[in-house]
Amino acid sequence: MDNSKYDGLKLENQLCFPLYAASRVIIKQYHPHLEALGLTYTQYIAMMVFWEKGTISVKELCKLLFLDSGTLTSVLKSLETKGYIRRYRYDKDERVLMIDITDEGNALRERALEIPEKISSCVSLKPEQALQLYKLLYQVLETFKEE
Repeated sequence: MDNSKYDGLKLENQLCFPLYAASRVIIKQYHPHLEALGLTYTQYIAMMVFWEKGTISVKELCKLLFLDSGTLTSVLKSLETKGYIRRYRYDKDERVLMIDITDEGNALRERALEIPEKISSCVSLKPEQALQLYKLLYQVLETFKEE
């Protein structure tokens, strides 16, 4: 019996599976470091944007993180409760929700400084391989970017 018509359904032939599995394994490596800061991974990546941008709209944050506003709402509420950000309506357009990082949020940046190095040491890729993978993954993400 020829099962070749089902080859497309084999796990080993799915690009999505190693992406999914690698993502889960790497994010798991973040857990002890982020737990010490009281952050989830999603809160951490949001904080990285705030550390870089300072002030940003929720709409722009959604685009940068490839997340919808429904997903981000609970993340932002939690970060605001912790005193790391402040949400407010934009003066010139009340429909736009803006986010500012607070002094406490900026102070957290110092405590997070070592995390990228600790995580990169967990991944056994040469620097040029890591850069190649990074570029390929962003190339994939660009395919799905919403305008």
